Amino acid sequence: MNINPFDILKNAQKIQEQMGAFQEKLGGLRIEGSSGGGMVTIAMNGRMEVLQISISPEAMEDRDMLQDLIAAAFNSALEKARETVNREMGALAGMPGGFPPGGFPGVVPGVQ
Repeated sequence: MNINPFDILKNAQKIQEQMGAFQEKLGGLRIEGSSGGGMVTIAMNGRMEVLQISISPEAMEDRDMLQDLIAAAFNSALEKARETVNREMGALAGMPGGFPPGGFPGVVPGVQ
């Protein structure tokens, strides 16, 4: 079997370009998680960066409850972001439903 090193290089460059475009796409996604019936909402992008936190005035009346609501909203947004990234990676790889089935270990933070 003959392997042409130039073909390998060309494919590597193509994959690198696709991953760059994919990373850019992830940065443009907006995923929201909320808790307390919408008392706290956290928006993040596909890179798992928090974009915005919204807190209703009612949630600020009880500090302990607010802390719990923020944690729950963050975890909700993070889980949705992971699912979205896996779905998007699956589409990139031509595997609807996620890449690979069950997640993409090492690429999406927290997915083992």
